[in-house]
Amino acid sequence: MAQVANEPVTITGEPQAGGEPSQQVIGRSPWELFWRRFRRDRFAIAGLFFLGLIILLAVAAPLFAKITGHPPNSTEFLRVATDEVGLPKGPNADFWFGATRNGQDVFVRVLYGARTSLSVAVVATSISLVIGVTLGMAAGFYRGKVDTVISRVIDIVLSLPILLLALGLVAACGLSREGCLGGLIKPGLLLVSYVIGLFSWPYIARIVRGQVLSLREKEFIEAARSLGSGNLRIMTREVLPNVVAPIIVYTTLIIPNNILFEAALSFLGIGVPSTTPSWGRMLSDASVQGIYTVAPWLMIFPGLFLFLTTLAFNLVGDGLRDALDPKTAR
Repeated sequence: MAQVANEPVTITGEPQAGGEPSQQVIGRSPWELFWRRFRRDRFAIAGLFFLGLIILLAVAAPLFAKITGHPPNSTEFLRVATDEVGLPKGPNADFWFGATRNGQDVFVRVLYGARTSLSVAVVATSISLVIGVTLGMAAGFYRGKVDTVISRVIDIVLSLPILLLALGLVAACGLSREGCLGGLIKPGLLLVSYVIGLFSWPYIARIVRGQVLSLREKEFIEAARSLGSGNLRIMTREVLPNVVAPIIVYTTLIIPNNILFEAALSFLGIGVPSTTPSWGRMLSDASVQGIYTVAPWLMIFPGLFLFLTTLAFNLVGDGLRDALDPKTAR
């Protein structure tokens, strides 16, 4: 993926003495060109707006819990949240998205679930970016034996049954209070983030490696080398800025995958702790004993938020890809 280049724009000015208007050619900055192309994509703009709304709701989750008076894990409203036969009540004035079997507010738990999913996805994506970009740049720049070793490691990680290994690691580290590695990795959100990030870096590493392989032979790299720049300086000052565009695009595409990964682990009961609201765990709780057949809101609202969030990230990623690629300019 190439960088956005400056495009000349002709501006018509005041008429000259001969009667013909003067023309002035100006250039637009890469940021102006990017925003001009990105805002044409209405689906990407809608996805960006929805993501902003989800982030705002996630940040304001404690405020909504205070307004409604329903803490996310409180069971003190069991009597008012269930009917005479013990079934949870549906959406009403007190419980906007309905209630759970334990008298908890589904709306508040969905908002707290957004905090959980987004925080896990961002931390896991950051871990995978650091590992993937570092190894991908090293493999593409040095080539030879370095490229061979890193590429084989990538192939090995990609061939592993990721979900089964993640289940084993999370279960093994979550059973012990001390965690793993002598207490370095403890049960909780960070454990899930570490596991997800550990298995999602090979994809970005391959993308970065391919970009660096084509960039290292460019003239500006040879010019920097002739000026006495070392390999580290060339990679950080010359190569890295030119692979930022594909990294940004892929980041917006890998975040929803990590959100789904966390939801899958929580759905299987070994993701985040049971006391931490999560969309995946809410779906899992709704499926226990088929409670969703009589209380469909327990599955509809967390599932809808999970679907819309992943869709929004994908729409924004597609819009960024088109806006950062001058070949798609119209």
